[in-house]
Amino acid sequence: MNGRSGGNNEEHGLAAALRRFPARSLQIRELSIRDESFRGMCEDFAAAEHALARADQLPSHIREERRAEFESLVEGLAAEIEQALGPTKGFI
Repeated sequence: MNGRSGGNNEEHGLAAALRRFPARSLQIRELSIRDESFRGMCEDFAAAEHALARADQLPSHIREERRAEFESLVEGLAAEIEQALGPTKGFI
């Protein structure tokens, strides 16, 4: 799913991660600067969100199956991003 063309894709990936985890914006920005793998994960997350948003435009005979696939992909990638960020600090 990841084209690795950089630039715009990285910006969309960063924006998607920041929307999903706004309270961890500093961690996301810092990790995205130093970790290419994390940036790629964020790019994939943004692409999966985009695919999910467009699922309603798919033909009716495949729409629900694809929506479920995209939702699962979005949630799986969000969990990977959260894991990469590590435990939250300062919260009880």
